[in-house]
Amino acid sequence: MANDIERAPTEQEKRPATTPRPTSAAKFVEGRVVALKPWTERLYSIQVEAAVEPFRAGQFGRLALPGEAGEMIVRPYSFVNAPHERPHEFYFITLENGPLTQRLVRLHPGDPIWIAPRASGFMTLADIQDADFLWLLSTGTAVGPFLSICKTEEAWRRFKKVVLAHAVRYAEELTYQETVRVIAEQRGSQFVYVPFVTREDTNFALKARIPQAIQDGRLEARAGVPLAAEGSQVMICGNPDMVADTSAVLEARGFKKNRRKDPGQITVENYW
Repeated sequence: MANDIERAPTEQEKRPATTPRPTSAAKFVEGRVVALKPWTERLYSIQVEAAVEPFRAGQFGRLALPGEAGEMIVRPYSFVNAPHERPHEFYFITLENGPLTQRLVRLHPGDPIWIAPRASGFMTLADIQDADFLWLLSTGTAVGPFLSICKTEEAWRRFKKVVLAHAVRYAEELTYQETVRVIAEQRGSQFVYVPFVTREDTNFALKARIPQAIQDGRLEARAGVPLAAEGSQVMICGNPDMVADTSAVLEARGFKKNRRKDPGQITVENYW
């Protein structure tokens, strides 16, 4: 995705505009790096063995490393692994001056890494209603939480069909293809994968932004599934422009945001 950088905290997690206090290592559990995989020049996944509390697919953890002044540098990253899988895995994009990502990419198996003991986030199936079709719409590294969801039994028990759309700039950024292949083999016609590549031509991916492909009907045609408020739940995760534009297109079709006291069909999370 064009502007996919480190994941922003949710509104509940944002602190007032005051001088931040250094984060103590005592708030984290120490784990060990199992593997670091470079997918492209900037895209990496890291596997971590650590004793964290059980989490729900779609949630995120907070990784941390000590900074030069001894403070802990902390960033939230979604779990790519399903809750029953080990080691824990996180997918991220490096930033040129990223205080954490530039340290993460220098780690080796066996190196220490710290992680919050409890996961956070509401991008889960827990608060959405059952429906015929579950649409998982993502850009860039935001495909991570959806892969976690697709590797659980809950998604396949509650929905007749699951559509995973993943939009990137270049074809090499369509990572986790082996994971997608395994899910497709296990779930058969119950699973539909729709890749998007916006900045180069391919013979397999849609060349469009996700909201545009919804508006002109290409996404539905490719998925072979109707995208209508009746019978659908849509989870949107990615850069804020995609999330906002896709939500607006869906709302024009009669979808509404999902809230605990007012259930709807759209559940969103921004990666920025």
